[in-house]
Amino acid sequence: MDKKAQFLKTYANLPQASREEIVAVIGKEPYTWQSAKLEIEHDTPIGKEILEFLVNLKILS
Repeated sequence: MDKKAQFLKTYANLPQASREEIVAVIGKEPYTWQSAKLEIEHDTPIGKEILEFLVNLKILS
């Protein structure tokens, strides 16, 4: 499973309230699960950075 699919699976299993929590800070800009999902779904450069950040934290493998 690729990183994007892993992220979307993890996101789908999160409780609704948790989706508003900050999951990553990229370039001094905080991203919640919701905003990260938008970036990742649209394949933006920030979305790719978020995925790498989550892999480094071992949230994704």
